[in-house]
Order: sequence, then structure tokens, then C-alpha cells
Amino acid sequence: MNSTGERDLATLLRSLDPALDPVCWTFCSVAGAALEAALVAAAFAIVREREGVTLVLTVEEARARGLEGAGQWALITLQVHSSLEAVGLIAAVATRLAADGISVNPLAGYHHDHLFVPWSDRERALRLLGAIPASVRPLGP
Repeated sequence: MNSTGERDLATLLRSLDPALDPVCWTFCSVAGAALEAALVAAAFAIVREREGVTLVLTVEEARARGLEGAGQWALITLQVHSSLEAVGLIAAVATRLAADGISVNPLAGYHHDHLFVPWSDRERALRLLGAIPASVRPLGP
């Protein structure tokens, strides 16, 4: 597989540039038969599972469509262009957040990694992620 983007973990961690989306998101599950084009168009992400289709929708969109969402989540995008082949990035950021008791649901896109953290922890998570670059040791002697 050959993808674009940075693969070096130290470089990735020094370049995270996390950005917090101001919108509140939720995870919904619908039967495959209920998946209509407008719902697909409204979703940030779609994951097909045996049990149903998971949609990541804004809380407002889910409510407007009468869908029950699982929790309220903040979206933090790591703006560094990471390779799909990069090793350890999600492990490093998830470990850092876990050390402070913050759960994370990661989602990889072609260009960036996206993290869903509990809405109530969003500012703290952003600060923790923003501090990671300063903790990465410089290269060389």
C-alpha cells in the first residue's frame, strides 16, 4: 500500500495541530434498510456492521430525524497529514488521553485522524493534545 502523508511518529507528534470542532456529535445505529440518501449526506462518518449501520451525526440532526444517539461527543481533528501506514499515532494520543481518564473513539480519514472525546472533556482533551508536541524529544544528539 502506498499512501501520502507523514509516517514518522516523532514528526507526527510534534506536528499534531489539534483542532476542536464546535459542533456536538452523537453516534446512532440504524438498520441498513433505513439508510436513506439524506441521512448519508448528513453523516460525518458511516460504519457498516453486522448489527446495523453506525452514523456519526450532529446531535441536532439526530434529534430532528428522531434518532436516539449514544452520548454527546466532541470532534478533535489532528490536522497533521498522517499516512494511513503511520504506526503508533493513535496509540500515543489515546494513551495520553487515557492517562487523564478521557475516552477516545478514533476515526482515520485519508488525510487526517479524527478523535471523538466526551463533550464534557473537550477542552481538557484539546489542552492535553496541544501539550504533546512539547514532550517529544528532539532528534539527534
